[in-house]
Amino acid sequence: MKTVRQLAEEIVAREGGFVNDPDDPGGATNFGVTIHTLRRLRPDVDITINDVRALTKPQAVDIYVAYYFEQPRIRDLPEPLWPSLFDMYVNAGANAVRVLQRLLVQMGLQVSVDGVIGPQTIAATHRAQDMAPAHLVDAYGIARRDYYYGLADRRPASRKYARRRDGGKGGWIIRAEEFISQRFHLSDDAHRARTRGWV
Repeated sequence: MKTVRQLAEEIVAREGGFVNDPDDPGGATNFGVTIHTLRRLRPDVDITINDVRALTKPQAVDIYVAYYFEQPRIRDLPEPLWPSLFDMYVNAGANAVRVLQRLLVQMGLQVSVDGVIGPQTIAATHRAQDMAPAHLVDAYGIARRDYYYGLADRRPASRKYARRRDGGKGGWIIRAEEFISQRFHLSDDAHRARTRGWV
């Protein structure tokens, strides 16, 4: 198993460098760290777009490990879930935990869908891992992919992240499927059918 820092370094590589996409609610972003995140982490500093642009890869890795892995308590969950959940937490914040919690509820486990990894979620997730050790990671990855499709359904400006201009899988879907066994990847035809109604 990779170390948490190695997982964070991979996330930084997936996130890429500086962007300031007007359709991205995160605003100016570098290595996946948004201007809003930097302002929250450094409340005594007047953070500007230039500060986001100046962020280094090691700084981004440090932020991910401290605030997107340790602080939300991902370490307390079964280790096989770490890569996908950590990656989604960087990408979607507490929604990554809500996706997990909804999955646990679907498995018949008692858990609040509140986006917080507390004792109830920790115990339920370990129970789910015991129930389906060969399937929980894939089930989470599929639920994550479905979350992105649903988000794009509701927010047309975000559809470009789920579907390329040529109709193929966009970055969100490709990223989710990195953590899903190949046999559960959607075919190109299935993806195009899922997104056919999008303008």
